[in-house]
Amino acid sequence: MYVKDNTRLRFSRGLSAARLAARGGARYAASAPRLFATAGEHRQRLRNDLALRTAEDVADTLGTMKGVLMKIGQLASYVDDGLNPQARRTLSRLQDSVPPMSAELAASVIREDLGGEPEDVFGKWDPEPIAAASIGQVHRAITRDGGPDGGTAVAVKVQYPGIRDTIEADLGNVALIKRLLKVAAPKQDVDGLIAELRERITEELDYEREAANQQWFADYFGGHPTIEVPRVLPELSTARVITSELATGARFAELMTWSPEEKDLAAETIYRFTFRSLYELHAFNGDPHPGNYLFHPGGRVTFLDYGLVKEFTPAELAPLVAMVRYLCVEEDPEAFRAAMEQAGFLVPGAPIPTDEVIAHMGVFYDTVRARGRRTMSSGYASSLARRYFDFGNPLAAYANIPRSYVILQRINLGMFAVLGDMAATADWRGIAEEIWPFVQAPPSTPMGEAEQAWRAATPRPEFT
Repeated sequence: MYVKDNTRLRFSRGLSAARLAARGGARYAASAPRLFATAGEHRQRLRNDLALRTAEDVADTLGTMKGVLMKIGQLASYVDDGLNPQARRTLSRLQDSVPPMSAELAASVIREDLGGEPEDVFGKWDPEPIAAASIGQVHRAITRDGGPDGGTAVAVKVQYPGIRDTIEADLGNVALIKRLLKVAAPKQDVDGLIAELRERITEELDYEREAANQQWFADYFGGHPTIEVPRVLPELSTARVITSELATGARFAELMTWSPEEKDLAAETIYRFTFRSLYELHAFNGDPHPGNYLFHPGGRVTFLDYGLVKEFTPAELAPLVAMVRYLCVEEDPEAFRAAMEQAGFLVPGAPIPTDEVIAHMGVFYDTVRARGRRTMSSGYASSLARRYFDFGNPLAAYANIPRSYVILQRINLGMFAVLGDMAATADWRGIAEEIWPFVQAPPSTPMGEAEQAWRAATPRPEFT
């Protein structure tokens, strides 16, 4: 019976996605004669209009479908450099503003997992979600444990009922997903994105793991001057429900209307969070897309969603530290190459000159190879994505991404894409030297000074 139901679900969702792909293909075919007959700025306007109409169709359809198919649109919204700004903004709705499940469905999960109606489990419960994403949505509530001033304001993340079956059905539609990706992200490597989707969404289904990850980060960054992580309430969390402190703040779209100075401060916090986590916590929160940040003036950022966290052993982290040290600080190309081979990124003895290895791989370190203020751009972020998927380069035959490090591609596909959209400017090398365990330089910015005081008051474990 399960096989039959799964096949039926796969067919139903596949049909909706196929219709979306067909509409995209028909739209482009209908526009081809006009594109061929026009030139210059008029042709570009036609292309932009076509991309915008396609993006609107993708956002509306995939936002309703949730699951893996919605993830396709999320990835396209901040990875694909082939989209014009209007189309990207349209697809960005899939990051945090998609159609939610009904109030009754959300209540059914609370009943089954927490043993009562939402209004009984919590002192107050808002049936209208404040955010909806690919596998769950978030509701405001107030706990019952308060005194005269009331309970604690919380965010309750509820997993969609049946989402596991939906995801299995989606992942079975590999051929269809490939067609859909060609519509949503026409310039990206399809096989690479499918592998990304499969690994990411399977881990995101484990809410107990996510709650543990979130509390780990909250404990580590507690009291930080600009990094905020909501704490988890374990007594109100289950395999399908995560209850944590309610966080408020501006969404990414609003941040983009703020001054360049405010955007630069927010970007510095994102950068510090990413690399402090990697080098000190030995972990990486692998879902750095704009919908997972809440912004506050002065550079404070609240980091949400810990469904995909990779913890690195000292042995796994050591080659990464060696690579950046030898390339950026000691400027020793052969030692850099040896570290790549040790990590498994490069086949030992590959018949590729070291200067060509540096030319290909150095772009990933471009922002930290020299001191000085530098502006991130969407073009730079896109170049990293293209370099990652550049299978035509002679080095590709001898290069590999070991499984332990696959998640780190999201720094290139995610974090740098976000900072590029923000046109973030900073002395990234100066900030990196504060964080690198083999340098630990004095603060290079006012935020660095505040962070130094936090570290002095709450000692952090050192890299070993």
